[in-house]
Order: sequence, then C-alpha cells, then structure tokens
Amino acid sequence: MDYDLIVVGGGPAGMLSASTAASRGLKVCLLEKNEKLGRKLFITGKGRCNVTNYGDINDFFQNVIANPKFLYSAFKSFDNHGLITLLNSLDVQTKVEHGNRVFPASDKSSDVIKALQKHLQKNNVEIKLHAEVKKIIVKNQQVAGVLLSNAKQISAPKVIIATGGMSYPQTGSTGDGYKMARQLGHIIVAPKPALIPLITKEKWVKDLQGLTLKNVSIKALINNKVKAEQFGEMIFTHFGVSGPIILSLSSHIRDYISASKNKPVQLILDLKPALTGEQLDVRLQRDFNKYSSKHLKNAFDDLLPQRIIAVVLQLSGVDIHKQVNQISKTERSLLVHTLKNISLNVTGTRPLSEAIVTSGGINVKEINPSTLESKIIQGLYFAGEIIDVDALTGGYNLQIAFSTGYLSGRNAAKA
Repeated sequence: MDYDLIVVGGGPAGMLSASTAASRGLKVCLLEKNEKLGRKLFITGKGRCNVTNYGDINDFFQNVIANPKFLYSAFKSFDNHGLITLLNSLDVQTKVEHGNRVFPASDKSSDVIKALQKHLQKNNVEIKLHAEVKKIIVKNQQVAGVLLSNAKQISAPKVIIATGGMSYPQTGSTGDGYKMARQLGHIIVAPKPALIPLITKEKWVKDLQGLTLKNVSIKALINNKVKAEQFGEMIFTHFGVSGPIILSLSSHIRDYISASKNKPVQLILDLKPALTGEQLDVRLQRDFNKYSSKHLKNAFDDLLPQRIIAVVLQLSGVDIHKQVNQISKTERSLLVHTLKNISLNVTGTRPLSEAIVTSGGINVKEINPSTLESKIIQGLYFAGEIIDVDALTGGYNLQIAFSTGYLSGRNAAKA
C-alpha cells in the first residue's frame, strides 16, 4: 500500500481529518485538485473567516437546520473550544464578536489556512496539489485506493471524501464527491442552495440596490403563518434581498420556495422593531411637529435612511407632496403600519453557485454517525459539507467541517 489513508479535498474538513489521522500514526496523503489548500476557506466571512461560534453545545444543535442529531458525536468529540485551543496552539489568536461569532484576531482567513497547513506539516501529511480524483477504487466492498484524472492510481485501505458541496464552484466545490459516492451506491440528497440571497417580485427593490438596513426584523410567512423570524442586518440588491438575516431566513424557507406556486412565501419587514405601533406613532407625531411646515417626503430624515423614504411613502398610499401639518390621524396610522409591515413576495433564490453552503449531500442514513464511516463501503469516510448537514450563519457551518473532519480522521486511525 502507498498510504494508510487518503483524504480527498483540501478544505477545512479535509485538512483537519488528514492531520488528525496522521497525528495518530497513519501515513496520510492529502489530495487537492486546486493549486493550493483552503480556497473556499480563504473567502469565508468576507475574508475574515468566522471559524466557529462561542455558544454552548445547545446553540449549535439549535442552529443546525438539516440533521442536527447526526452531528452529536462530531460536536462532542471536537467542539468549538477544541478548535479554538488548536488554533491558539498554532499561533492563531481568536476574538469573539456580535452573536458569539469567533474570528482570528488578525481578521485574516489566510492566518487560519497557514495554521492548518502548519498542522499538516507537523504531522508529516504528504500533500499533493493539482491532484484531481476521478473515482474511489473498491474491491469486495472495501476501499483499495483512488484513481486520479491523469490515470495514476494511489493505493490505501481507507479514504476520507471531504470535497465540499456545490456552492462557489470557482473554489473547486463542483460536486465531485457526490459522483464518487454515487458510483459506490450511496444515495445523494439533491443539493440545494442554503444561506442564499432571495429573489423578490417587487420592482422597487432595484431602486434601493446597495442600501443596508441595520437593526430590522423580518418574518417569513408560509400561507400567512410565520415560519421564521430574524433580527439584524440586510441589504437590498438588484434582484431582491440579501445580508445576514436574509441568508439565515433562506435556510428556514428553502423547501417552500420551490413550491411557492402552491405555498406563497411572503416576507414582512419591520423597519422599527424596537418600537411598538403606539410608540412609533408617538415618534411620528414628534417628528411631524418638528417638520410641520415641510412636505411629508422631507419629514422622515430623522427616522429613515434617505433612499427608502420615497418607497415607504409610496407603499403607504399617503401623498408625499402633502404638507406634514395636513396629515390626518388615519394617514399617520397608515404610515405606522407600513413602517412595520413592508411586504415582499419571494419568487426564488439565487443559483446554488452563489450559496454560502450547500444543503443536501450524502444521505446521513448511510453513514455511521459515531465514526463517519460509510455503511456501504468499508474504509470509506465522509467529512464536511458533502454530508447532508447544514446550519445557519454564525460560524456553525465551519465548526461542522472541523468537527466532522476531526471525527473521521480519528476513527480512520482507530479502525
């Protein structure tokens, strides 16, 4: 045999699984088809790399959307504190920001990648770049090695597939692992975009392209029933809406969007969630007294960003050219209602290639959750985004990658 273990994919899951197995005595080869490791990791968190979340274990399970129970052993074996300790030992200091998000103190994802590479080198992992795997070689339902695109074979009794999903294909996540697993008899849960911007029907959103709103809340309604609600920051785009709260919301409603003709998906945006309707009415009265001699369109500068004022007034149906001192109580009520109930109709999502993570992947029923070994092929393991697990924003998805990477590497060394 050339190696004891081959790891396919040089992302966070692959790097940690390889170094973990090697630290336990295995001769490990890490294969990456790109010219360098961690290409997708490099762009996460807008290049700052939100490596994990500082919340407790319950926070993690509550923020995993698909198959949270499957991750019990992975989170227990290597949690957020284990990751932070490892990064610290590799000279990467961390800091905790809003929402318990954990970042490298330097705000550089490159520092995290360098640390993981250092961990690989320290444990004598052999790294092969520009090494694209075409298939897993199996004999009598037992892994025997891999076949590369250049027709070269590398032998090993164990293989970990950590090739990621299908989001950001320019980083190398092009669904290769799905094809390999399907060839071996595994069922692939259809890949869908998760943490994805939403396309909306309303044409006025294009006029607000680039406008960021902070401290707003938004609800997703399915058949007029609230499915999910988020508070925080969002941004308008030429096609609809995006930003942290929209991305998280998308994971709660993704299964309904494809069936939106039968189950309409509606978003309700509250521009002033900190104020009740009554409190907002009092605030409007105060502003209207201040700007009593002006036209209505000039009376909202203290309350709203300039660019959204015209849209709010248009949606309310109140004449924007009317003088403030002529606004009736009924018209003021319309304005209050609009400020707290801007409706957006979701018609779809952006393509999977633009998703932060991929929903779907290897069916968890075919993977042993305690070891991450295939129940179909002996010696075959999975780690990271290729598995049908995904979570909300906040560092949870990267922790899934690291935790499953660690668990698969540890158990490959045990077997």
